Amino acid sequence: MMDATLIGLLVLIALGVILLAVIFTFVPVMLYISAWASGVRVPIFTLIGMRLRRVSPSWIVNPLIKAHKAGLNPTTNQLESHLLAGGNVDRVVNALIAAERADINLAFERAAAIDLAGRDVLEAVQMSVNPRVIETPIVAAVAKDGIEVKVRARVTVRANIDRLVGGAGEETILARVGEGIVTTIGSAEAHKQVLENPDAISQTVLSKGLDAGTAFEILSIDIADVDVGKNIGAELQTDQAEADKRIAQAKAEERRAMAVAREQEMKAFVEEMRAKVVEAESEVPRAMAEALRTGKLGAVDYLNLQNLMADTEMRSSFSTLKEDGSADGDLTKK
Repeated sequence: MMDATLIGLLVLIALGVILLAVIFTFVPVMLYISAWASGVRVPIFTLIGMRLRRVSPSWIVNPLIKAHKAGLNPTTNQLESHLLAGGNVDRVVNALIAAERADINLAFERAAAIDLAGRDVLEAVQMSVNPRVIETPIVAAVAKDGIEVKVRARVTVRANIDRLVGGAGEETILARVGEGIVTTIGSAEAHKQVLENPDAISQTVLSKGLDAGTAFEILSIDIADVDVGKNIGAELQTDQAEADKRIAQAKAEERRAMAVAREQEMKAFVEEMRAKVVEAESEVPRAMAEALRTGKLGAVDYLNLQNLMADTEMRSSFSTLKEDGSADGDLTKK
């Protein structure tokens, strides 16, 4: 009888231990006690509901305690809904605390929207208090006199919390500043004006309102470095002259080729005319023979014509005599 009672007692103790383990597993009693000790009233059933919704109660209660100690009053429903939406509850609470300390008006809904948009809301609040300096890459531009000027600027920006959702980022700021620098240098009559008054670049760029539509507010633009680069105008003129020279050479070569072709054509035309002359001369003996047969040309006239031709050939031979007394024709040296 004693053994049965002891066994029953041990079974009851075991069941009690199992029940307590289950309770402490599903009911975060220690977290409830911590919240109660911190002055935060979170119903125990709310913590159990978080367990059932697969939400770690510590992710909600610890930021809630932190916010309560800082004088903020977010609700558990707000924190839990933001966590279920994929947000970072701890970062949002830290941002709210930092904004409260810096006297920045930031509501929980706004902070949650910024966090869900993918931006670091805590970093944004810190940037609103402590502006960030963004250094642009070297921007090269050409003044009207053709001299290249290289400029590197430092842009001091402060986060604009009202435009963090949907506002452009740092890349847009850098692009707009670079565009303003190029425009200012390009409108300068000479590069010396830019070197003498680099602050004119800052004033011109700031007057354009480059932070419109961005998540930042530009506080100042300071020129960090100004250097003189290449003489782009001279290089362009040199390249143009070289291109013009090549074009002229190509046209001259084209004219020379056309002249050579024309020369060859004229030589062929001369040979063609000579052939026609030879062909015409070949008709002369036939015509003379026909004239002798028909009686239109007498024997005496023929002999006189032969003597005239011989005399003409002799005169031509004399005209081609060389200085040494020899002739180019059939005459031999005497």
